[in-house]
Amino acid sequence: MLVKQSGASVPAVLDVNRLPKFVDRLTIPPLARSSGMKQSPLSSGIPAPLYRISMRAIERRIHRSLPPTRMWGFGATSPGATIEARRDRPIFVEWVNELPGEHFLPIDHSIHGAGRGVPEVRAVIHLHGGRVPSESDGYPDNWYTPGKSALSYYPNRQEAATLWYHDHAMAITRLNMFAGLLGLYILRDETEDALSLPKGQYEIPLILFDRSFRKDGQLYYPVSGDPAKPWVPEFFGDAVLANGTLFPFFDTEPRKYRFRVLNASNSRFLYLSLSNGQAFWQIGSDQGLLGEPVELKILTLAPGERADLIIDFKAQAGQSVILRSDTYAILQFHVSDTPSADASALPARLRDVRRTVEREAVRTRLLTLEGGGDPDDPTTRTQPMLLNGAYWHDPVTENPTLDTVEIWSFVNVTEDAHPIHLHLVRFQILDRRPFDVFTYLNERELRYTADAIAPDANEAGWKDTVRADPGMVTRIIIRFEGFAGRYVWHCHVLEHEDYEMMRPYDVLASTDRP
Repeated sequence: MLVKQSGASVPAVLDVNRLPKFVDRLTIPPLARSSGMKQSPLSSGIPAPLYRISMRAIERRIHRSLPPTRMWGFGATSPGATIEARRDRPIFVEWVNELPGEHFLPIDHSIHGAGRGVPEVRAVIHLHGGRVPSESDGYPDNWYTPGKSALSYYPNRQEAATLWYHDHAMAITRLNMFAGLLGLYILRDETEDALSLPKGQYEIPLILFDRSFRKDGQLYYPVSGDPAKPWVPEFFGDAVLANGTLFPFFDTEPRKYRFRVLNASNSRFLYLSLSNGQAFWQIGSDQGLLGEPVELKILTLAPGERADLIIDFKAQAGQSVILRSDTYAILQFHVSDTPSADASALPARLRDVRRTVEREAVRTRLLTLEGGGDPDDPTTRTQPMLLNGAYWHDPVTENPTLDTVEIWSFVNVTEDAHPIHLHLVRFQILDRRPFDVFTYLNERELRYTADAIAPDANEAGWKDTVRADPGMVTRIIIRFEGFAGRYVWHCHVLEHEDYEMMRPYDVLASTDRP
């Protein structure tokens, strides 16, 4: 039986830096296996693979010096098994809720959607970055309880990319993901296959997230000082885990490797670098390959963002190199001194990325990111942050028409950087531009204070999550394609998302245009 945390006392938190580092091998999540084929009108009557994946309470050892940690996972693992799919080849996934009937993390019943009459344990899975019908998208209010399941249809009609799946249940996404309900979904296509990138044992999924632990090795999620309102505005853990392991090592050959990196943290931005100062190349972002490789020494990843990286260990034969974020040691690479044949390539061109031009847009929307209380004292931030001044239950105000292009401008008047994610679509970043926040708040006049700043080279591809910096207007251009229906857009700081920083939007069929 898991003991609930309460606001009455603060448990002793584990000092992870007292643990020996780099003594456990990096765990690679297994590949998901289909359980058969399914015929459905959704797949035009053509049989498509069916995966049956269960959410369960599990125990997992995160470090050899600690007892197994109780968490929630898919099957027997957290992160869950990696789903691999091919472009234009649909699959079905039945997401089965086999979780216990009681949550082990602190639910705030004062938050909309988490009242006392709502079941504590509920889940619904969202394929982050997937172009899917709305009924399969994981709408937050479409949660279901233990003993029930939901069938999702993923048509995979999009270019190769590193996607991921995670819980999206209303008002408790931060808790369910913290408990372990997340995994990778890799979509492949012939364009990517033809590039001779590192593959097989040289292509490594790398799911990164921060956590804190009690001294007994169990997960620790903090609470506020108010037992009736335990929500906290952000979570920042004491350590960054790689594929669910604390301070792992990974044996490499002196050659090129491809790493599919996901920041699955609740709130923490990652600033990734290698301890020896060497450069690496980013070849892809959220929605697939960039136009060309971008050489980096530091990579910034907001929660929800992905990066496809090539690291060449050839010059480090016989050495060790540490992947870190700021002062956090994450993963040590042990590079063999035995020469290795390497037939992989780092192409000068990866694919054509056509820029969407502003004149294609039929509408521009100005959308504020606001609220949150006193920015000088985050502990007092008891009020929700809002998107365009609206709450979740307010009427829908964003209703683009299918197959049209819009520009959305995020006006960030808060002190935080917010990673904004739109379901269903991919988009491109136009620019970021500083403005006078005081004037905007008091006069609703948008007065720019400097020229617009173009996105960095590694942000110039297709995205589904964008960093909206404080005091900046961040503009994205979006083609709403794929499906009509109801979707959501939200901040991917999970504590913000759960407390009103999420809004529904409707993609209208052309016949439904208002």
